Amino acid sequence: MKKISSYIWDYRFSYLGAVLSLLAAVTLDMAAPRLTARVVDDVIVGGKIGELKFLLLGFLGVGIGRCSFQYIKEYTFDKNGARISGDMRRDLFRHIQSLSADFFDRTNTGELMARVKEDIDHIWDAVGYVGMLLIEVSYHTGIILVCMCMINWKLALLSGAAMLLCGVVAVIMERKLGAVYEAISEENAVLNTVAEENLGGVRTVKAFARESFEIDKFLSHNKRYYELNMAQSKVLVRYYPVFVVIPLILPLLTLLVGGRFVINGEMTLGQITAFVEYSMNIVWPMEMLGWLTNSFSSAVASNKKIRKIYEETPTVTEVTEPVIIEKVQGKVCFDHVSFHKADRHEILHDITFTVEAGKTLGIMGTTGAGKTSIIQLLQRMYDATGGAVYLDGRDIRTLSLKQLRTSVSFVMQDVFLFSDTIGDNIKLGKKQFLDFRTVRKASMDAQASGFIERMEKQYETVIGERGVGLSGGQKQRISIARALSKKTPILVLDDSTSALDTETEQMIQQTLRTLEHTTKIIIGHRISAVRHADEILVLAEGAIAERGTHEELLARRGLYYETYLSQYGEISAAEEEGGPDADIRTAENSRTEKMGGEADGLQLV
Repeated sequence: MKKISSYIWDYRFSYLGAVLSLLAAVTLDMAAPRLTARVVDDVIVGGKIGELKFLLLGFLGVGIGRCSFQYIKEYTFDKNGARISGDMRRDLFRHIQSLSADFFDRTNTGELMARVKEDIDHIWDAVGYVGMLLIEVSYHTGIILVCMCMINWKLALLSGAAMLLCGVVAVIMERKLGAVYEAISEENAVLNTVAEENLGGVRTVKAFARESFEIDKFLSHNKRYYELNMAQSKVLVRYYPVFVVIPLILPLLTLLVGGRFVINGEMTLGQITAFVEYSMNIVWPMEMLGWLTNSFSSAVASNKKIRKIYEETPTVTEVTEPVIIEKVQGKVCFDHVSFHKADRHEILHDITFTVEAGKTLGIMGTTGAGKTSIIQLLQRMYDATGGAVYLDGRDIRTLSLKQLRTSVSFVMQDVFLFSDTIGDNIKLGKKQFLDFRTVRKASMDAQASGFIERMEKQYETVIGERGVGLSGGQKQRISIARALSKKTPILVLDDSTSALDTETEQMIQQTLRTLEHTTKIIIGHRISAVRHADEILVLAEGAIAERGTHEELLARRGLYYETYLSQYGEISAAEEEGGPDADIRTAENSRTEKMGGEADGLQLV
């Protein structure tokens, strides 16, 4: 993690100018009581009226100088704070993006949002306005005490004691607030997660009539957040009055004690006037000390949270000098691959298969059998814990992640669409390289152009977050069009036609069969999705239970055969013979699949 001091060092010259402006403004501010003393002693008491105009010009110069330097230092500190927060947010987001999938498996989205937004904002305050005030308060206090000592060191001890008391109270308060702010930051992340989940899944909540339950869940965390903020308030209420009372009493005590010195001839009337003005000028640093301690404690707690994110390192990394394949053909080989996560039992065991470039592999199996894990290993979202995965004869761990992942188009089981136009969702990742003709061709191949072009703005239609307003089948077809438009050597479809009717699915299957130079890996629960594959793997409990072509697996009368019977009821004569009308007969018998089909004419809500 790049230290905050390193970010400040990047803008050192700008900060130097701001600090010099701050010192100049405070120094000029300290000159005003000196001028006041001259007015009292020389003009009012001494009767030197001729000096008044020069003293008044001095007041004017001090005022103009203070205004100019105050503007420069506040603008510069604010500008630098905004720059540093922007740099930190950029670097933190890049670091989060670099982390492997296992990090996101155990980290809530709401927590990451809190780190990127609220915690960076707290540090922004610390390196901007709050940091400026801390420097100003320190210098302001020091120079006032020096000026006071130059007038009367005995009387200055009174102000010094008051400042010492405020400093001790500030340290005590900061220590108590540190623990509270850390707890507030944690609860804020949890609260964000609960809110994000409920707002993102509001339709599910309503569908199951869980509004009351989710409201109670949110309110329980909201109550905890309230209690922590009340704990913060109790600390402030307990100690903050010290910073208010002392500044009110100090000028009065200064006047009482200083008046005694004037009577005894140890001070002039002008000096006591200047001293009282200094004592009143030292009031605001005392008042600010409590608030600054509060804000600084918040920034320290936020920095600790951000450092924990930076302590995470990606488990999937590139070698120092990755191999670059001149042209990826698309041959995929799994060689005795096993896989397990740190907190789970073995997910895949001894998986071995080879898909030649341009061929098709079908993968079937029950939920949790490890089908999706195979694809995640192919893309190196995780690394295999045993065996190796090869692309065109190269161990994928020796390849660059960019080349590997850009060689695979992936249609995910859980379709994710961004809140953007349909066209830009299809172009995802290659917006500058895909023209409209390519997008429309991919949409036609994915059987998506029909409903898209019936919309008022067609491909410029902005869809809602995660595709809200589209049916499940429409989202799947847009996702398939997105994959087809990339024209990558490897195409992976993870149960990507589950929401489509049989006729649409068959049209997409025909499109896939025309991609002769594309390696296709099709994961599905339905026989119709994988039946034309050159080889079909049937997974069970993370291992390959059966493998072969559609006809070979039916003849074996094992798991694949049982799945076929559960979906179609019986094997038709055409299927037994493997005749050309097998697809038609299968479609006629698949009533269950047709009932799950979606109406093609649905429009955006």
